[in-house]
Amino acid sequence: MRIAVAGGTGTVGTHVGEAAHARGHEVITLARAAGVDLRSVSGLTDRLAGVDVVIDVLSVPTISADESTQFFTTTSRALLDAGAAAGVRHHLVLSIVGIDRAPEAYYAGKFAQERLVEAGPTPWTILRATQFHEFAAQMYGRAKVGPFHLAPKMRTRPVAASEVAAHLIDLAATGASGRARELAGPREEDLPRMIRAYARARGSRAWIPSVALPGASGRAQRDGSLLPAGKPLLGRQTFDEWLGALSAENH
Repeated sequence: MRIAVAGGTGTVGTHVGEAAHARGHEVITLARAAGVDLRSVSGLTDRLAGVDVVIDVLSVPTISADESTQFFTTTSRALLDAGAAAGVRHHLVLSIVGIDRAPEAYYAGKFAQERLVEAGPTPWTILRATQFHEFAAQMYGRAKVGPFHLAPKMRTRPVAASEVAAHLIDLAATGASGRARELAGPREEDLPRMIRAYARARGSRAWIPSVALPGASGRAQRDGSLLPAGKPLLGRQTFDEWLGALSAENH
């Protein structure tokens, strides 16, 4: 199978490419780092020639609803239009658990993306997953005021990015199936604890206060709205196991 991975150099995309290669699939990487402009159909159609499935794991570092919506609608339209012109048979998107219950900030863009894909010309699958273990590292780097790191309050059920990637390849092989069963980690975690544990693993002993983010998205993070509501598929690796493996790699 020939698979194009949009965002193939990112946190999940790298794992998707590795998982696809391990199963004998041909991988086409669609990313700015690979010289591909994912905001324009120009050039994408040629890149998608002979591709069976597009797996979209794109992300953008913003909490602005307008910026997120513009990014995901622009890239999704380009991928869908180019895919239809190239004869792509399956469009597979990674999304986030609970975004319909809190379509604000970053989630506004992902929710708009889902609706575009559902109305698009190509048979589709949407997989909603919870946050990745790497989310703690991302928040440690981004949630700062001056030199101080902050820990946003959030209930989450983090899952290994590698397990998400493996499941995406399973879904790619299955064919277009609409809304896939949600994927979550093996247990619920407290994001401030995760961020502090990540900081300690890096050797930091600095004080990291927990903060409640404002608005509807902040409330959704705290009240469990972004946890799976039904019976999701569950990953196996816990956050602590992931952190232990990461620490071992760095020593």
